[in-house]
Amino acid sequence: MSPFVNHSLMANAIRALAMDAVQQANSGHPGMPMGMADVATVLFTQFLKFDPSDPTWPDRDRFILSAGHGSMLLYALLYLTGYDLPLDELKRFRQLGSKTPGHPEYGHTVGVETTTGPLGQGLATAVGMALAERMFAARFGQELVDHWTYVIAGDGCLMEGISQEAISLAGHLKLGRMIVLWDDNRISIDGPTNLSTSEDQHARFAAAGWHVVAVDGHNPEAISNAITAAQKDSRPSLVACRTIIGYGAPTKAGTEATHGAPLGDKEISGVREALKWPYAPFTIPDDILAAWREKGNRGRAINREWSARLANHPKMPEFQRYLSGELPPDFAPAVDRLRQRLAKEAPTWATRRSSEEVLNTLAEAVPELIGGSADLTGSNNTKAKAMKPVSAQDFSGRYIYYGVREFGMAAVMNGIALHGGFIPYGGTFLVFTDYARPAIRLSALMGIRVVYVMTHDSIGLGEDGPTHQPVEHLAALRAIPNLYVFRPADAMETAECWDLALNLETAPSVLALTRQGLPALRTSYRQDNLCARGAYILAEAEAGMRKVTLIASGSEVALAMTARKSLQEKGIPTAVISMPCWELFAEQTEAYQQEVLGSGTLRIGIEAAVQFGWEKWLGNEGVFIGMKGFGASAPADRLYKHFGITADAIVEAAQKKLK
Repeated sequence: MSPFVNHSLMANAIRALAMDAVQQANSGHPGMPMGMADVATVLFTQFLKFDPSDPTWPDRDRFILSAGHGSMLLYALLYLTGYDLPLDELKRFRQLGSKTPGHPEYGHTVGVETTTGPLGQGLATAVGMALAERMFAARFGQELVDHWTYVIAGDGCLMEGISQEAISLAGHLKLGRMIVLWDDNRISIDGPTNLSTSEDQHARFAAAGWHVVAVDGHNPEAISNAITAAQKDSRPSLVACRTIIGYGAPTKAGTEATHGAPLGDKEISGVREALKWPYAPFTIPDDILAAWREKGNRGRAINREWSARLANHPKMPEFQRYLSGELPPDFAPAVDRLRQRLAKEAPTWATRRSSEEVLNTLAEAVPELIGGSADLTGSNNTKAKAMKPVSAQDFSGRYIYYGVREFGMAAVMNGIALHGGFIPYGGTFLVFTDYARPAIRLSALMGIRVVYVMTHDSIGLGEDGPTHQPVEHLAALRAIPNLYVFRPADAMETAECWDLALNLETAPSVLALTRQGLPALRTSYRQDNLCARGAYILAEAEAGMRKVTLIASGSEVALAMTARKSLQEKGIPTAVISMPCWELFAEQTEAYQQEVLGSGTLRIGIEAAVQFGWEKWLGNEGVFIGMKGFGASAPADRLYKHFGITADAIVEAAQKKLK
């Protein structure tokens, strides 16, 4: 590195790129990158272990920009350190098709570890990454797994409620390899943060079991010393970096004016003068760029040494398989044996109980499967017999007690999946997907394999009443692109849906499971997975052309079968379609869809939920049997009768419509 290139010049390169890109796009957030440039420069040049030539190197440190609105900070760093992100992409900041979208997107831009922007979620996802690092190290040793998780979080991240769930869990588990660099600039979009909060963040983090230190965020030596001290502490660390938002802007620095809008040509000229940066927009002098690239290259030798250790390590094949995402060879035979047993035994379990039985099989066959529940383990049936708890004293366990932190659990699972090496699943009640939904949405947006085990899936949960009865939640979840919602009808379908969920490597899934017991509808073994096409003919019409097609999911499939028997006895040929997954069925050919749903028949949809979305399958002339409003508190059988979701109601509706 040239002796004439100092810290300030390297930090100012970040500031210049950020303000120029936002100005050219006429959109963006220049203030945070300008304020945190000193902190980021210290982190990337002195501490962060990474290799731009191998962005997915398993033992790299993870860097998460939780304050995702400041995306130009990350894009500038990726360009300067030598990732495959050309300067031209920075010039196309926030433009259609660019690699520099408004907020960082995982899988879209090289070097981006997770999608951020919804504040607080990056911080919580990072907890999952830090936890995964500890669990992976417990399995493969520190010679292969020895990295840190660094987060830049803003005031908004710490205001969001999910931050409390995240820091509480991280402190409880003593995730000492997690360091949060808080951009303590005390400015939000509305103005000074004291308009809305007077919280003592230092005391808050300390109360959650964190190491806390405060520094001048523009003093590189103080920043370096603070990170060094954090690395030596066994607790997760908060480094509160007191910064000036929009650092260098002559009239707007320290104000909300730099938060979410371009600085303007006049102010940018003032920045160049104040920072002694006389270069044209997007121009980084060769010596400064060379200094950054030199820092970016320093991880290559460390990577080579690590690769040599891996090549000679006795656990290398297992290590590589875990990271590949491929299911172990024992998986498919184990599921097949279980399905044969379920066909023979025909259990009348609730599907949450069926799921537990499946998990007992999966836990033995898939050692990378990591479970958990948001304080509902006994209700969700999510703990397999072979799983012992994860704790601060023992990270070799496979079951996480998340506590009453549904949103935090979902975000942490995202982090575990993004880290690589594990397949996470976690449970709560289906109604509480309301709490978890923002993280479920990011799972789908990022295309990662996370399984949400959501029990108590309808009014069938009974006496807990409408606050806990998820009448609209299936529709809400089905509205999320790239999310597969499975609602199995019996033990056999539950096993098949779990099989499908674990094979979805680029999408999350929701398993909606019952509290109440259900009859076994599939009592003969078939080698193929009937749920794989989303819907199938469970029982075809007898004695003539089909006149009625009953389409149901989950617990209501049994009602459809009972109604079919009555309709057949009345001389009305009726078929029953089990539709455990709308999304998979929508992916099938039109010919298969027509074969299953039938042409020219009366279609009746049955689901103990609201109708929204069913029109797609029922057409203009179809009938829906389900909920028209919220539920009530009563035993499940009384509720089904009260709301008219019965076999008799199905038969009556079919007869009335046919007349």
